[in-house]
Amino acid sequence: MRKKNQRKIALVLTIATAAFYGIVSPNGSRPFVAAQTTVTPTPTPAAAEFNQADAVARLREQIKGKEKEPAEKVFKNIQTLKGVPAERLLAIMQMGYARSLGVTCTHCHTPEKWEAEDKNTKQIARDMSVMVKTINGELLKNIKNLKSETPTVNCTTCHRGQTKPALNLPAN
Repeated sequence: MRKKNQRKIALVLTIATAAFYGIVSPNGSRPFVAAQTTVTPTPTPAAAEFNQADAVARLREQIKGKEKEPAEKVFKNIQTLKGVPAERLLAIMQMGYARSLGVTCTHCHTPEKWEAEDKNTKQIARDMSVMVKTINGELLKNIKNLKSETPTVNCTTCHRGQTKPALNLPAN
């Protein structure tokens, strides 16, 4: 049973990663490429001009007095993190997403139009969040003999500060 669950998790992660990067099309027509070199993304001029610390400070100022309210009551177009306090949402975005992927808010958002749906990376992040919840909530708990009673994965588990997760491990 343990090996079956491990294979299931590995398959989910492989398919999600392959689909995310267009290595495999949804119908499976493109071949899977096992090797990938690490590419450091080059920031676009707009991203280079963006000051994340200032933007987050402005958002914190805008939500003053509403920090403990659910994010969906304070911000527009919250779909995945409903129920999370507004102040915590900002921390999740900074640490859980931006830092884990090595990006700024502009990777998924248009500054000052945070609710806009003009970047596909926003929906990709939502879908990856659903995948993480499935792995943590349904799959990991079925693997016996793990050192943790509550094993978890998150964005950093695979991304390690890069937009594309590493598919190759360095040789020992």
